[in-house]
Amino acid sequence: MYPATETTKGEVLNYYARVAPILLPHLADRPVTRIRWPHGTGLPSFFEKNLPPGAPSWLHFVTVPTSGTRTQSGNDTIRYPVVRDTADLTYLVNLASLELHVPQWRFDADGRPSPPDRLVIDLDPGSPAGLHECAQVALLVRERLRSIGLDTAPVTSGSKGMQLYAALPGEQDSETISDITREIAQDLTRLQPGLVVWKMTTSLRPGKVLLDWSQNAAAKTTIAPYSLRGKEAPFVAAPRTWAEIERGADKRDALRQLDLDDVLARLTRDGDTFAAALSQT
Repeated sequence: MYPATETTKGEVLNYYARVAPILLPHLADRPVTRIRWPHGTGLPSFFEKNLPPGAPSWLHFVTVPTSGTRTQSGNDTIRYPVVRDTADLTYLVNLASLELHVPQWRFDADGRPSPPDRLVIDLDPGSPAGLHECAQVALLVRERLRSIGLDTAPVTSGSKGMQLYAALPGEQDSETISDITREIAQDLTRLQPGLVVWKMTTSLRPGKVLLDWSQNAAAKTTIAPYSLRGKEAPFVAAPRTWAEIERGADKRDALRQLDLDDVLARLTRDGDTFAAALSQT
């Protein structure tokens, strides 16, 4: 699956089987969008929202209405798989679904979207900025969210940057949460214009960190914590400690992306630090 590191499909399946007890609660009742690499990460991938063709009858799904171009083309619903157990997860991963992306909301008991139970701010560095700059910005975001009563859990993305999550009581809709996070991004851009940018305009981003607030929109998804990434190596969207982020903010090379072996070792040693951090809110 990862030609550059000779990581096999069996090793990918083993990773997901071992991480399943930790990962499944973070996927529970959320529609799962997959990115599939049927011929490995050295060749093209594709997004998949609907149930795969030929999906087994036991794979749970929820049908949701859609809009925009899908509606105009006559495809007015999406049948999203909902991962409930290791069998569901293994089935999707066996189809080369390396990346699992989910929204910030869950389905309720009637199969309807609930208000979001968490917010996310994605920190995306524009070259030559990297994790060092992301860590510096993460500390600013942490303090801003703390000022409104929210504790934050950091996750290095397995790609270039990181995500910051905060648990919510599920009392506000996605639009309201998007407005709140956009205002935070705008405020921090005004305070740190040489380090932070809130607009996605490409020309504004070199050397700065984009605070992507838009992933709180109901239709948007974010890489799930503990999901693999389809990169050259089997990096993972890996929950981190704030002590690590603080060291990364102080020293340029103190923070790096983690791979599947790193994450399995950390889980054995520390358990699910992501759930522990969110439960403190």
